[in-house]
Amino acid sequence: MKLNEKLATIQTKFKSKKSRFNNFGKYYFRSAEDILEATKPFLLEHGVTIVINEELIGNGLDEFRSIKTTATISDGMDAIHATAIVGVDLNQKGMQMPQRFGSASSYGKKYALGNLFLIDDTQDSDATNDHGASVSNVKQWLTEGSKPYEKAIKYVKAGGKINAIKKKYSMNKQMEAHLESL
Repeated sequence: MKLNEKLATIQTKFKSKKSRFNNFGKYYFRSAEDILEATKPFLLEHGVTIVINEELIGNGLDEFRSIKTTATISDGMDAIHATAIVGVDLNQKGMQMPQRFGSASSYGKKYALGNLFLIDDTQDSDATNDHGASVSNVKQWLTEGSKPYEKAIKYVKAGGKINAIKKKYSMNKQMEAHLESL
């Protein structure tokens, strides 16, 4: 059997349960580890291996970096690759640098494997969860140093109300407290 036929068989039979629960969003999701665990029964049965490689994209001067993740299925003679590119937010608040890269790495692996095994993202809560807000109600986060943040400061200093800003932007409690102190 050719590798593309083996992959098609695995794609057709593949099932990966959503065994993880996101307490914040109140939904179940599958991780890269869940997907890899679900592939194990197929490896010996079809004489294939799965390998994941990651490559950092961007130079040391960029504020924005990406991780290119490639999931490869091989039968020892032929290989089929699927990739995913995920951004690493180097300014993400509340995370240490290893956590920022680890989070991006996990997402990259999950989506590269999803591409390889044709996992339909519309079935995954990571892709469809709106965290209680409809798409039309999703607000941009107000981030320190951004143009909207600078406008918000000017607006509050000119007597504007914070509730008006909160109707348009999401903000954390520290930012809200800072704006109230102006």
